[in-house]
Amino acid sequence: MFQYNKLIFFLPNLLIFLVFLNLLTQDVNAANGTGTKAGLPDYVLGTGDMIRIQVYDEEDLYLESRVSDRGTISYPFLGELKVTGYTSKQLAGTIASKLKGDYLINPKVSVDIMEYREFYVNGEVEDPGGFPFQPGVTVRKAISIAGGFKERASKEKINVIHDDDPSGEPKRVKLDEFILPGDIITVEESFF
Repeated sequence: MFQYNKLIFFLPNLLIFLVFLNLLTQDVNAANGTGTKAGLPDYVLGTGDMIRIQVYDEEDLYLESRVSDRGTISYPFLGELKVTGYTSKQLAGTIASKLKGDYLINPKVSVDIMEYREFYVNGEVEDPGGFPFQPGVTVRKAISIAGGFKERASKEKINVIHDDDPSGEPKRVKLDEFILPGDIITVEESFF
């Protein structure tokens, strides 16, 4: 009888824990861009991103910083670091290797993206401009954020220039395609 009472207490708590763990994993995947819906599996840091760096048990090495126009941040003990072109995991590894030895024995570093750089919507939308990016934003959602289509807007002639595309060539996209931070979306005018 005594073990039966323990089992009755244990099972509901186990179920609650598993549900919580599942929700936590989904939130972490969305924040890190590793979820399939996010469309950001290997997000590369760029100018304008806001990042948080933490080193386990080292409060003096905590930093929240926006990536400068030069693609750098200023970090304690290490000075100015170039961070553009790195994923958050790569940057954590680079910082850990630079801190190891001279400063710390075995640093545990994490890098999180607190705010992504803006995306931009222009052309035939009601409120063109730059908007804060969140993982999972589609072209349709981006246009909605920009106030929606103007009366003469074409819903088929929508182009995107990706921030990381060196050619800078606009590419035709559909409304349900995901966008990335730094993207420039242009909605053309319809003549019919």
